[in-house]
Amino acid sequence: MPLSELKQFLGCSTPQAWVDKAIQEQDILLIDHAHCEKKAASTAMQLMFRHPTRANLLTKMSRLAKEELIHFEQVCRIMRERGIVYDHLDACRYVGGLRQLVRTHEPAKLMDTLIIGAFIEARSCERFELLIPHLDETLAKFYASLLKSEARHYQDYLSLAKNVALEVDAAGLDDYTQRIDMVRDLEVELISAEDPMFRFHSGVPIKTSLQHTKKDIVHAQ
Repeated sequence: MPLSELKQFLGCSTPQAWVDKAIQEQDILLIDHAHCEKKAASTAMQLMFRHPTRANLLTKMSRLAKEELIHFEQVCRIMRERGIVYDHLDACRYVGGLRQLVRTHEPAKLMDTLIIGAFIEARSCERFELLIPHLDETLAKFYASLLKSEARHYQDYLSLAKNVALEVDAAGLDDYTQRIDMVRDLEVELISAEDPMFRFHSGVPIKTSLQHTKKDIVHAQ
């Protein structure tokens, strides 16, 4: 899938201020990236346990979980090579903000969760591509290797969400389209607004973010 399609799906491009901050804060970028990969695997596993009768979902989420855990191991290896300690980081408002849109009844809850998953994967892919020209050869090569899988994860989430919509009734596809628009609007707001915390999916950095990030990280001695 061309990345142009993925970028069109997103409602905005990542602000340059975030890219600039990511280049300066590569230690935190890598630590949070590792957390993101682990959380993505966990989300896929949770969906498998909650929806054991959905064969297509089980297949796609099983593959996604395995890939995300491999990516987690790869990020951790790069961190060890650079003397960066994998430590706890407080989550930014991005994922929590998006999940506020998830409805509480099924199958709407599943469809919303899958649509949000598609946006998270699409934004990750877009940010990997933006960062590649500014990174050292090792990290640039690694992030380039992730583009294809992250783009496929976005497609998998979106196709599963559409399948859920088709199961409902004639109005299901209309609801699917409306929910995508709703999530997109909020995702744009979260990405474009000032954010006091720098993370892989955070918004526009503000001056105080430097003070926050210096306290967030512990370097190997």
